Amino acid sequence: MFSLFCCYLPFASFAWGVEGHRIVGQIAESYLTENAKREIKKILGTESIAMVSNWADFIKSDTSFNYINSWHYINLKSGLSSTEVKAYLNQDTEIDIYTRINFIVKELKNKKLSKEDKIFYLKLLIHFVGDIHQPLHAGRLEDLGGNKVKVNWFSDPKNLHQIWDDQLILFQQLSYTEYSASINHPSANQIKTWQQEQLSDWIVQSYQLSERIYSDIKQPNQRLEYRYNFNYLSILNQQLLKGGVHLAGVLNDIFKG
Repeated sequence: MFSLFCCYLPFASFAWGVEGHRIVGQIAESYLTENAKREIKKILGTESIAMVSNWADFIKSDTSFNYINSWHYINLKSGLSSTEVKAYLNQDTEIDIYTRINFIVKELKNKKLSKEDKIFYLKLLIHFVGDIHQPLHAGRLEDLGGNKVKVNWFSDPKNLHQIWDDQLILFQQLSYTEYSASINHPSANQIKTWQQEQLSDWIVQSYQLSERIYSDIKQPNQRLEYRYNFNYLSILNQQLLKGGVHLAGVLNDIFKG
């Protein structure tokens, strides 16, 4: 099973970029229960979920936090079925986004957790739930989740991971609040269905999307532009929206009283 997983280098673990994480956080705030809002405010004070959502990336400037670099993602081989992905996750003991989210949720449910640890783990959880909805955070080891896949975004040299981190989002030319408002329209049935999904389901969904994304790159330095945006915008928006709804569901469960 170990062959399915291995670490990225530290530089490979960014996801969604600043705006994407804030979109996820902003959406999550609209689906919190009153109890969750109250408990989160006790922990974060005047900081919103959206504004703390990038903390886990910002602290990469402090080398004492290098140990959390591998918490942002999971590597999976190409060609796995959803059953195979879940079978791996059921046996997963590696230090990756799957095991760390499960660990953090358990810690935050501990009533004896210190205020300092609550702040630390809550900020990490908010970020990591956003991370796993960026499809290339369930990408392949050999190209560091698309970081080694060179493409051109219009005329600018980029890599595939960067396209999904921020280039597609920034191309829409919306602030994170405008973006959130434009996509935050799930039906009641969607909210119910999505919040019943497990972390393993989120990973399977991101992995399957990453397989599609990889398959569309046919040559080195492929030019991606308007058509790519057209093809993937609905998927991008759904992943951001699902990230927010999933995050709210997890927080509501942790802080249900």
